[in-house]
Amino acid sequence: MKFFILTKRSLLSILLCGVLGISAAAVGITTAGKAITTATTDRIIPIYNVDRTKKVCSISFDAAWGNEQTDTLLKILDKYNVKTTFFLVGSWVEKYPDSVKKIAKKGHDVGNHSDKHDHLTQMSESTIVEDVKSCNEKIKKLTGKSPTLFRPPYGDYNNSVVSSVMGLDMYCVQWNIDSLDWKDPSVDRIVQNCVNKLVPGSIILLHNGATNTPEALPKIIEAIQAEGYEIVPISKILLKGKYTTDVQGKMCKYE
Repeated sequence: MKFFILTKRSLLSILLCGVLGISAAAVGITTAGKAITTATTDRIIPIYNVDRTKKVCSISFDAAWGNEQTDTLLKILDKYNVKTTFFLVGSWVEKYPDSVKKIAKKGHDVGNHSDKHDHLTQMSESTIVEDVKSCNEKIKKLTGKSPTLFRPPYGDYNNSVVSSVMGLDMYCVQWNIDSLDWKDPSVDRIVQNCVNKLVPGSIILLHNGATNTPEALPKIIEAIQAEGYEIVPISKILLKGKYTTDVQGKMCKYE
C-alpha cells in the first residue's frame, strides 16, 4: 500500500490549481450585456442566426451609399405585407432623412450600421462607443426611437466591437445567409443563395443598392413563403432575456 504525504509546498500547489480552475469556469457565466459567454471560447460571437423550431426567418438590408432603389424595395415589401430590417449608416441617414422616416413609418426595423462605415476593429472601445452612439442619435432624431440592433461594417468585428455594442444594451447582429447581391449575380442566383441554406431562425443579408436586388426580392419572398416560412423583422426573431451564442453564432436561450 502506498501513502501520499502532503507537504506545505504541494498543498499550496493544489490550492493554486483549484483557484485557477474556478477562474476558468467563471468564464462560462460571465454576463456581457444580455449575452452569456461560453467556456469553450474567449471570443465573443455576434448573432448570426437564432435557435428557432418554428419556420421563421428575417430579411435584412444594409444601406451605406446609394438610395436609388430604396423606394422600389419598400413598395415590393408593402405588396407582400412583409416587414424587414434596414441597417443604416449615419452618413446615409444624414443624406436621405425622408427615406429613413419612410422605412420606420412602414414598420420595418431601423438598425445601426455604424456612423461612417469604417473598420471598427481598428478603433479603441471608447471610439467605437462614440461612433455607434452618433448613428443612434441621428436615427432617433428622425424616427423617435434609438436602435437596438447593430451590424458592424463589412461584417468585421472583434471582442471590443461586440462588447462595446452590448454595453450600449444593443444586439450585435450578423447573418447566416449572404445573398451576395453586392457581386451583381443573376436574379436566379440571388434567389438560390437566399433559399438553399434556409433554416428556422435564419437571417438573410441583402443590400438596398445592389443592381438586381429589386428584381430578385419578389422571387425571394415567394420562394421563402413557398417553403412555409414567415418573414419577420430581426427584432421579432431574437430570443428574449439572457442568451448564449455558440461557436457558429447561433443565438440560444441561456438556461
